[in-house]
Amino acid sequence: MNVNTAQSLEIKKTWKPKTAGIIDINVGCLSLIAAIGIFIFGVASSLILGLFGGMLAGATNYSYFVGPASAIALPLFALGVLAIIGGIFALTRKMWTFALIGSIAALFCAAPFGIAAIIFTALSKKEFE
Repeated sequence: MNVNTAQSLEIKKTWKPKTAGIIDINVGCLSLIAAIGIFIFGVASSLILGLFGGMLAGATNYSYFVGPASAIALPLFALGVLAIIGGIFALTRKMWTFALIGSIAALFCAAPFGIAAIIFTALSKKEFE
């Protein structure tokens, strides 16, 4: 095999998987921060209502905000973790399926950035091991 044939078989590395990985990691980190903030807001709101609940007529259950906050925060947290893991796989150009799953998770956290990450990951499939 001559040199030209060997070079044509080698896959050129582009900027696309790195860009997708950076987008996934950033969106995942922001998603984790938002999830933690939403959960803290729910707990703090319930505590404040519990402390000052005597002022409210007839209110006896002050955990109104913990349930909805948890219902929003836990999936957002899980999606953020998936996006970060997928971003790491995209940066290292390993396991394209997990990189794509991370990009899809980023789509649910921040749609415009997730769409870009999915496109970049899909276009760079040949660069993954």
